Amino acid sequence: MSLSIPRLRIGSTEIIALADGEGPFFSPRTEAFPGATVEQWAEADRYDPGAVDAEGRWRLQFRAYAIRSDRGLTLVDAGIGPADGPAVAWAPVPGVLPESLAAAGVDPAEVDTVVLTHLHTDHVGWAVVSSPAGDRRPYFPNAAYLLQRAEFDALDTLNPQLRESLVDPLAAAGRLRLLDGDTPLRAGRAVATPGHTPGHQSVLVADGRERVLVTGDLLVHALQLLHPELAYSHEIDVEAARQSRKRMLGHESGTTLHLATPHLTEPFISA
Repeated sequence: MSLSIPRLRIGSTEIIALADGEGPFFSPRTEAFPGATVEQWAEADRYDPGAVDAEGRWRLQFRAYAIRSDRGLTLVDAGIGPADGPAVAWAPVPGVLPESLAAAGVDPAEVDTVVLTHLHTDHVGWAVVSSPAGDRRPYFPNAAYLLQRAEFDALDTLNPQLRESLVDPLAAAGRLRLLDGDTPLRAGRAVATPGHTPGHQSVLVADGRERVLVTGDLLVHALQLLHPELAYSHEIDVEAARQSRKRMLGHESGTTLHLATPHLTEPFISA
């Protein structure tokens, strides 16, 4: 895959899209969005034609985002990971996030904050990796890893295997920090957007009348941008997810909202 490095600047802050992989979803898209009509699918395909392949499968991008400001460097999510990563059962591993970071001029040791939007395997793959000695270590050695407490508390429901492979190594290294709702960051703020998972969070960066929302899986397909009310079958709480989308996608007249989306074809879109 091509390692172009799209960037979006808002004031003095730069948001950098970092590709990690691309490939088909593991089930038919009509099962993922059972309530979508033929007309809504056609509308979504016009909006994001790259999200469907020649066989009619839902084609996903897998991205992380870096947020660089004069206060430091934040990474939002950690992609699908290496060949032995937790997403190996379904995602197109190995990912290329290390190469994307290098192409963007980002040293992993430079990252001071990693925001994990949620604990699905395609968002945490490079957070912790195996060392040559065989132990598990944070890939970003100097970063605090931020997770909503509600997500941490739901770990055994979401994916109990991540306790040993991800959460325990972060805690042992003194790198795990639990958040309780909306929290200021070095650049922008973490915003609780529950529903997709119990402790899902997004990241909002604002400057004047301009906003950038790094969505995580608040938004996984153009259908949800065009029709925020549509339920996604992989949401833990459909109604909470619907309310989170409506709340975050709405914005005041005269403001500009950019969306940084990990799974849509384009890394940056305007809502």
